[in-house]
Amino acid sequence: MDLLTAVLLLPLDIEIDPNSNGLPGIGQLKKIVGASMTVGLVLAVLALIISAIVWALGANSSNPHLAGRGKLGVLVALGAAIVCGASVTLVNFFWNVGQQV
Repeated sequence: MDLLTAVLLLPLDIEIDPNSNGLPGIGQLKKIVGASMTVGLVLAVLALIISAIVWALGANSSNPHLAGRGKLGVLVALGAAIVCGASVTLVNFFWNVGQQV
């Protein structure tokens, strides 16, 4: 067996799976992450409300710069809410994709 064959076969023997009891405090860490997701969603809703108000004020006062900033704020707030809400699904999806590589 030559060196190239040995190098190519070496990574195939590794089997590592995540476990939820390997480190102490995993349960508390899950609670902290869940609370952080909740705070992120609440802040995204607050940003959406403030941005919508800025958009409305800019549109009603004929201020295109303010209206544009409000529109951008609405899009950013919606994007943040989507990322916060879908973060677990995104991580699981990319974890499964990485397992197939």
